[in-house]
Amino acid sequence: MLLTRKKKENVFKYSDLFMLSAWGLTIVVSSFLFLYAGYWMDMKFHTEPTFMLGLFFLAIFLTIGRFYWEVWQKRKKY
Repeated sequence: MLLTRKKKENVFKYSDLFMLSAWGLTIVVSSFLFLYAGYWMDMKFHTEPTFMLGLFFLAIFLTIGRFYWEVWQKRKKY
């Protein structure tokens, strides 16, 4: 019984670690996608680097904000 409880506690810790890794990947991928979309819009409308920087910072702000919200929800669990 004690071993089973320890294994379950470790699973929760590993899942939280996996969540952090997934959020890191999400921040990187969304940043590059928004950066590329902004670059494409800048080339189309000849407004370099307005859209590129704007969308890049929007992606960073939204993903970190969502990550913070997720951590805040997990904090209530512990």
